[in-house]
Amino acid sequence: MLRGRNLKLTEDPHRRLNALTDEWVLVSPHRATRPWQGEVAKLQTASEPAYDPNCYLCPGNTRAGGIRNPAYASTFVFENDFAALKPQVQRERLDVDGVGLLVAEAEPGICRVICFSPRHDLTLATMPLHEIELVVDTWVGQFRELGGLESINHVQIFENRGAMMGASNPHPHCQIWATASIPEAPAKELIAQGAYLKSHGKCLLCDYVALEKRQQVRVVCENDGFVALVPFWAVWPFELLVCSRRHAASMNDFAPEDVRSLSDILQRVTSTYDRVFGVPFPYSMGFHQSPTDGIDHPEWHFHAHFYPPLLRSATIRKFMVGFEMLGTPQRDITPEIAAERLRELAKG
Repeated sequence: MLRGRNLKLTEDPHRRLNALTDEWVLVSPHRATRPWQGEVAKLQTASEPAYDPNCYLCPGNTRAGGIRNPAYASTFVFENDFAALKPQVQRERLDVDGVGLLVAEAEPGICRVICFSPRHDLTLATMPLHEIELVVDTWVGQFRELGGLESINHVQIFENRGAMMGASNPHPHCQIWATASIPEAPAKELIAQGAYLKSHGKCLLCDYVALEKRQQVRVVCENDGFVALVPFWAVWPFELLVCSRRHAASMNDFAPEDVRSLSDILQRVTSTYDRVFGVPFPYSMGFHQSPTDGIDHPEWHFHAHFYPPLLRSATIRKFMVGFEMLGTPQRDITPEIAAERLRELAKG
């Protein structure tokens, strides 16, 4: 078996295994200095007002669906006016000719929106810590409520920040999609974590976090409850993985100190991102929690993914095209270099 003694991770093209999904990413560190003549995005420079009369998420305003928001003073949760899922859909399966080629399944579910604050101009990076704690408390309550429904087997809480990530409104908010099935990404992680527990008798992410903490190469910041690191298998340039330090399957396992610790790490991560290129940093962020299918999942470890698209500047993003769509995801800047840069910025 090859020991990798001659493999130079800082110079040689190589593949890295994503232990959470059993997928590979190609790393090409020698291409990090290649010239760029591709798309340069338009930089958003205008600051947002504290209240926008044209924003359909601000307190007291009418949403696109015609419903008026209450004059909310903290977090605000409502059913998505243009939900991708409907709770009343009946579970049925279609298989034309029964040969498994034209297959469809009905997918009932619930979609909600959570406004973080009545302030239009705030973000997780700029909100006071006690207000972020209110957001996390709301996430905990929503996960428990939706996950407790018999028809719901997975609850996905996620935030798209910035127009580059498809956010249709700059008002600080996130979404929840609660589904009858377990989506593709967490389903792969469920298989990988279950296989690791079966073969090693231990939790995959508990072992992984312990290994990263020993190496201290890709860790960006941490507190008593959580650690943020650039995963060894990161695809996006400044991708981050946030893991609970103790083994917890979901927000159902949270104590008050976990709410405070998660709020702190989210504020530190997002404010660090904003210092990378000196602009509000776009990203998609989501929590991966154990399925809510009524089955115990000792293999599952609570974590969150941050997937930011920016590559070289505030206006140059990474694209998933060509070989990455048809073959394997690829990156130039190594996770170790990205972690070093984020770690230095986190100190500021």
